[in-house]
Amino acid sequence: MTATLPVLYSFRRCPYAMRARLALQVSGLQYELREVSLKSKPAGLLTASPKSTVPVLVLPNGEVIDESLDIMRWALVQNDPDGWLNAGSLQDMCTLIAGNDGAFKHALDRYKYPNRYLLESGGDAKSFALGQRLKAASWLAGLESRLTNGWLYGPKPSLADMATLPFVRQFAHTDAAWFAAQRWPQLQASLARFEASALFESVMGKHMPWQPAI
Repeated sequence: MTATLPVLYSFRRCPYAMRARLALQVSGLQYELREVSLKSKPAGLLTASPKSTVPVLVLPNGEVIDESLDIMRWALVQNDPDGWLNAGSLQDMCTLIAGNDGAFKHALDRYKYPNRYLLESGGDAKSFALGQRLKAASWLAGLESRLTNGWLYGPKPSLADMATLPFVRQFAHTDAAWFAAQRWPQLQASLARFEASALFESVMGKHMPWQPAI
């Protein structure tokens, strides 16, 4: 049977999948959400995208979009009621997002999961994690300096805010007390608004792993 709605393969806690869901939700587009068990990925996901990581969006015409930022931009090109794409220069926003997805994410992974990088840490996971936290914190301090008017590009959320906040959230929850103690009042307030928003709540519902109909 041919799908009549876009199908999104997602994983609730994945920040890449989270930002894809945020854009799809704010666009108002209807889509079918398929929550994925990372231990038992469905054949549909593996067939659609060789890299087999979420998020993956399969359009009704068979086109596959398997990069989270591309999913965001696709959804917002269809409908962008809150003006996320127009809040600032698209090129500048994409450059900022590239910093999030590059050096910051590299340090974040090693801060949050130091035991996965024992070869890099030389066996001292704790010191390694703290060093990576400092690297990530340097990038976050740059966000703090930009948040002079509530959000990164002014008084309203932008593509850059919604593409980066799921990762800021992951960093903050790794050691919530440490994050709260930093002199980042604008970043902390931005994250708090994000987590308290109806939009965030709407994409964070829990779902059982999707299974194909028998």
